[in-house]
Amino acid sequence: MAKWRIAAKKADFEAIGREHGIDPVIARIIRNRDRITPEEIREYLYGEITDLPSGDLLKGVPEAAALLAEKIRKKKKLRIIGDYDADGICASYILKRGLTLCGDTGADIVIPHRIKDGYGINCQLLLQAHEEGVDTILTCDNGIAAIEEFDYAAGLGLTCIITDHHEPVYEETEEGRSYRLPVADIIIDPKQPGCSYPNKQICGAAVAWKLMIKLWEIMGVVTAEREELLELAGFATVCDVMELLGENRILVKEALRRMRHSGNPGLRALMKVYEIDGERLSAYHIGFLLGPCLNAAGRLDTALRALELLQCRKEREAIFLAAQLKELNESRKEMTERGVQEGIEQICRNGWDKDRVMVVFLPDCHESLAGIIAGRLREIYYRPVFVITGSREGVKGSARSIESYSLYEEMTKCKELFTKYGGHRQAAGFSMEEEKIDTFRERINALCTLQPEDMEEKLLIDVPMPFSYVTRELIRQLELLEPFGMGNPKPVFAQKGMTFLSCRVMGRHGDMARFTVADSGGNRFCLVLFRKFEKWKEDAGNIYGSHRLERWMKGQETGTEEPIVMDVSYYPSLNEYMGRSELQFVMLDWK
Repeated sequence: MAKWRIAAKKADFEAIGREHGIDPVIARIIRNRDRITPEEIREYLYGEITDLPSGDLLKGVPEAAALLAEKIRKKKKLRIIGDYDADGICASYILKRGLTLCGDTGADIVIPHRIKDGYGINCQLLLQAHEEGVDTILTCDNGIAAIEEFDYAAGLGLTCIITDHHEPVYEETEEGRSYRLPVADIIIDPKQPGCSYPNKQICGAAVAWKLMIKLWEIMGVVTAEREELLELAGFATVCDVMELLGENRILVKEALRRMRHSGNPGLRALMKVYEIDGERLSAYHIGFLLGPCLNAAGRLDTALRALELLQCRKEREAIFLAAQLKELNESRKEMTERGVQEGIEQICRNGWDKDRVMVVFLPDCHESLAGIIAGRLREIYYRPVFVITGSREGVKGSARSIESYSLYEEMTKCKELFTKYGGHRQAAGFSMEEEKIDTFRERINALCTLQPEDMEEKLLIDVPMPFSYVTRELIRQLELLEPFGMGNPKPVFAQKGMTFLSCRVMGRHGDMARFTVADSGGNRFCLVLFRKFEKWKEDAGNIYGSHRLERWMKGQETGTEEPIVMDVSYYPSLNEYMGRSELQFVMLDWK
């Protein structure tokens, strides 16, 4: 189980609570999210669109908008080249819709095929654009690392505008990092040198949205569709696992509010096939249900199917397309589960569970699933994980990391082993020659500086708080902290010494349970556990004995036996059913 740590950040929580009309517990959680000043706290609680930084601060946005306006007026042929994940699909849609609203009905979209084309722009796509009379290339969610490709584009005479949010290529020198940027007419990327934009963690779709807002301003376009495109920028922010603080949190919060009555038939259809009540829509639904449907198209088929859904304007057709994407995503889940099991077997068979960095080769696995499988293995072993699959040329892979390990930086230290690589601190993709896999495994582990404590999963307790403190009003105030996600996790509370009185097993697979528990004062509460019941039984059986636990679960134990007592970390909620609601506590971990 995880190692528990209690957040120990200090502040006058009573005073903050009085100033902002919130419970001191809520004030403490906000402080744990590093919101310190009154203005930061106000923005966190009540931030609106007007609090977002101007897109003019993004280096290249004013110039790119002016150049696009000139191209539109001259009726030059524009081509958007996107990416096959949810962020790239949403960004492509935003750019196309934004250009159309400015009168450019001729701009088209090309999204590389994950297997045939690989990630991002390539020379073949550029040559094809040139041969088809394209004047201007506009990338989204890719391009910042395509050095050779844009050299080639310049030779073809193409005008090129890059919009991206990934790390630029760099080399470590004695003077610090030396960046290499593509030769493009204009580059927009908050991570490029010299960009003063305050939020370096916006997604590709948000970058595209900012550019379109500036373009509309220059072109004198006033449109209500800015709201719909905001929905897609917020949607992509969740899908690309951006940090949900500051601007990103406001974007997602506003997107969720608008998506409840979305103006996009495709988004409405996705919610309908998943039977999601718009009023209860959350970042969880986007991150774990709706977003993966868009990603599944790019993984197992073509991202153009997902783009078609977003562009669809007929309700019936949108429902049909959404149902297809849902079915595709279900297939992806089954294939992923097989890959995870194969990865676990390989790790155990080879003793790689002792490695600080895991490198797994699944030659027959669909290459598009490598990242998901890497993420699942990371959760199981709490190590950085590289999953490599077979491909037409050499092998390809994806990696997912833990908090204390920067994938991109560590991969840069052995970049000569890759034919291509790129990504973030927490996620990366790459290709290499198959014969270099073992060398890479040795090298990446030899370079690793992770210490044992870095590889121990930690659970940060926001507030040690008795169950009896929780009220319906406190739960209502907890909703002010949403949306939850990367950088703004759902708060975690804990109470020591809870006595487990009874248990009812639930769920189709028997992996959930509903307990009745009591505190030291004899107050009784409903405590539920999702998906971890087998692990709870194993731990409880190790402490109290499996036979005794079995009797307890059947209600057959004697009154002389030692009660089952555990420390519990939890999150409080309201269980609403058949018009009634009751307080319940969701168990996250136990000691």
